[in-house]
Amino acid sequence: MTNDERGRVGDEEVLNTKAFLEVANRFIEFANRENMTVKATDLHMAFLYGAARYNAYVAKAILEVENHEEFVDHMVEQYRKMLQQHLADGSLEEPVD
Repeated sequence: MTNDERGRVGDEEVLNTKAFLEVANRFIEFANRENMTVKATDLHMAFLYGAARYNAYVAKAILEVENHEEFVDHMVEQYRKMLQQHLADGSLEEPVD
């Protein structure tokens, strides 16, 4: 699949909430499996690095973002909101088996 085709897939259909959460949950399930052999403190930084790397690729190759600082500011604000929401979630206080 070319970069143009990957971009068009995103243009044709936006994930609905259910599909969005299913994709996110697959990442979480992967993290939980990896946590059996990788410390959580290392794993969360690896995921953050991977997310940054993939988002930079999407910004440059798919979205063709010209103003990188505006894109970074937008992504940081999105992450801040998501992280604050999850930190306020009392169900995350207990380890998941």
